[in-house]
Amino acid sequence: MKITNICCIGAGYVGGPTMAVIAHKCPHIKVTIVDLNAERIAAWNDEDIDNLPVYEPGLGEIVQSARGRNLFFSTDVEKAIDEAQMIFISVNTPTKTYGLGKGKAADLKYIELCARQIASVAKDNKIVVEKSTLPVRTAEAVRSILDNTGNGVKFQILSNPEFLAEGTAVTDLLEPDRVLIGGDTDAEGQEAINALVEVYANWIPKERILTTNVWSSELSKLTANAFLAQRVSSINAMSELCEKTGADVNEVARAIGMDSRIGPKFLKASVGFGGSCFQKDILNLVYIAKSYGLHEVADYWEQVIIMNDHQKRRFAANVVKTLYNTVSGKKIAFLGWAFKKDTNDTRESAAIYVADDLLNEQANIAVFDPKVEKEAIYKDLDYLATRTSEQNKAGVKTFEDAYEACNGAHAIAVMTEWDEFKGYDWQKIYDNMKKPAFVFDGRNVLDGDKLREIGFIFSGVGSTY
Repeated sequence: MKITNICCIGAGYVGGPTMAVIAHKCPHIKVTIVDLNAERIAAWNDEDIDNLPVYEPGLGEIVQSARGRNLFFSTDVEKAIDEAQMIFISVNTPTKTYGLGKGKAADLKYIELCARQIASVAKDNKIVVEKSTLPVRTAEAVRSILDNTGNGVKFQILSNPEFLAEGTAVTDLLEPDRVLIGGDTDAEGQEAINALVEVYANWIPKERILTTNVWSSELSKLTANAFLAQRVSSINAMSELCEKTGADVNEVARAIGMDSRIGPKFLKASVGFGGSCFQKDILNLVYIAKSYGLHEVADYWEQVIIMNDHQKRRFAANVVKTLYNTVSGKKIAFLGWAFKKDTNDTRESAAIYVADDLLNEQANIAVFDPKVEKEAIYKDLDYLATRTSEQNKAGVKTFEDAYEACNGAHAIAVMTEWDEFKGYDWQKIYDNMKKPAFVFDGRNVLDGDKLREIGFIFSGVGSTY
């Protein structure tokens, strides 16, 4: 089957960039991204590419190259499903906050809603592609819904997990390490797999396109994120030991990173990892392991999350301890709120939890992030339900200028590794702060020696000097 019409349900951080690149590289394929959120679709259609709802370096230009030609954004979900030969499901799969599996299992209600809508609309055979991060054997549930519609339509279910790092998503899509496609092993399943292979082969060498069965594909995604998160938690565990012994975690990371068996990536000590994938996927893995009675396996992977939570808590505790055991009424300026640089995604950002702890200590928090809107910041805090929305707004103020955010602050906490922070006039910032002026670098991006020369009391992660 030659694919000429693709629909993607979900216009978020995965669906938007992925489909934009497919449309950019495959001008012969019509790509329609649909979402029930009219405001989000309007933002994708905004003539000013700076107003796109997802910020990724280079994404605006990619969207601009294809939008209106063969890339379309719409709220008419049923029309797009009806016309498409291949339908990508790229909706949110958050961790459950209720019922069986609460706090660990993935909430698949949006996946099920998509499957039921596809089943009700489809009049001809479709290939349905799981793009969202899903627990193993989700395809089985999707297939059960689709195959029991009674309308005679045949569906093929493929797993095509994304391996994108936010901030480099466009590069990851244009030049991926690999593309993974899982499907059935029978003739019809192989035909569906080949149809998707040919889409990616428009710009990706076929030797980088791996094909497996559905279950291997689904589990590979969870495993990749678990392994990467484990590295972050491992180096963060060592960062605390470095602080106690006088070692420098950056020197330790450099030394072990040169070991070819280990490698240098994901060995950057910090206040902790965030984002939509790592925590959710590991908790999902923990839940799956427990459901099969593999309690030692579950405990092993859950420790990665425990270490990450500990790193965030101890960062906040260090701020309080260093500021003479009280931050009540003190202004703490947060530089950054996104979970990492070059994205406006704040899901599971360490900043949320550090801010929550400091608000419990009655601190006044000032936030500047170059890409995150103030509504997202308040929404993140409100989601924790630690206090009322009014109390969050009273305790946290947002600023559009970093210098204004830092003006009159007792301390600065660097929560995101935005490159621009390194180029600030730190003398100017120091002159306008309360003295003594403290900097807590949660991302180890600033030059601590230079800041100490200015007069700051500087603290990084994983070193005592």
